[in-house]
Amino acid sequence: MENMEMGSSAGALNKMENNRLEGLQKPKANLEVFSETLQRLAQSDKNIMAVTSDSRGSGKLVPFGKNFPHQIVEVGIAEQNLVGVAAGLASCGKKVFATSPACFLTARALEQIKNDVAYSNNPVNVIGISAGVSYGALGSTHHSLHDYAALRAINNIMVVAPADNWETAQAIECAANTGEPVYLRFGKKAMPASLKPVNDEKFEFGKGRVITEGNDVLIIGCGETVLPALEAAGLLKDLGITCCVISMHTIKPLDTDLLARMARQCSAIITVEEHSIYGGLGEACAAYLMQNGICKPFQIIGIPDEYTVTGSQTEIFNHYGINKDGIADVARSLLK
Repeated sequence: MENMEMGSSAGALNKMENNRLEGLQKPKANLEVFSETLQRLAQSDKNIMAVTSDSRGSGKLVPFGKNFPHQIVEVGIAEQNLVGVAAGLASCGKKVFATSPACFLTARALEQIKNDVAYSNNPVNVIGISAGVSYGALGSTHHSLHDYAALRAINNIMVVAPADNWETAQAIECAANTGEPVYLRFGKKAMPASLKPVNDEKFEFGKGRVITEGNDVLIIGCGETVLPALEAAGLLKDLGITCCVISMHTIKPLDTDLLARMARQCSAIITVEEHSIYGGLGEACAAYLMQNGICKPFQIIGIPDEYTVTGSQTEIFNHYGINKDGIADVARSLLK
């Protein structure tokens, strides 16, 4: 990125690419990166289409609509129609991104996701926006703490929650070309450009990324919980406790090879998710480990089975210990 002064047309192309990458260096909401990536792909692929349910603004798709007015469909507040229209377009060869708040999309339109997308094998990219507790003070009606559980139980759909801006851009590119049903989940909070994994590995659905290495505690996060997991690892390192932090961006299919390998080398395991403690990342990891004879002190950090407290996303995270201090406390407790 430092070599910006290049001559020739190749140099100009490199400069354009560097400018694009530099735009990711400041933390952005993953939703913004979703919109930017979708626009970039749409410039060269007329089959890229966005379908929204009165969520063009909250989905950051206003620029997409202005720049590609013939590649966007607005169905209004009608999530079931959204998924049906998206499935129809996908069946005709379009690369469709059906975008709506996760709480409504994966509840009101669950039957359509199950039948029109997954069962019918229509390669729709179902984009759940403002996910988890992103809507904060709007309360439980607007929280999506069920989506991992509901969609994990449906055959033939991947479940993905990118952690940072880089993972988001890569996930959208993969989704545009995978030819399979995918559910992608995004929150509203600004996230790091890149959490800088140990190895600069290629992004793949179904392959987790090791962010830090360690042998004492394995911390597995997804989406916006990976950052506090990484921060907790920093706190624990100061106490002489080393942590392996994984961004398990694909909840389904789970990267069981990576999970087993890292679980065997650590003394305790923690999963962290912006989701109910039932049916999500934690239970997926626990089920695999237990059924394969890998038994270590284990705890799921997430939203318990209760009426969620009201507040901002940060306030809710702090209340339930989905922060660096809460995760570090659980780690120390497990190691005892």
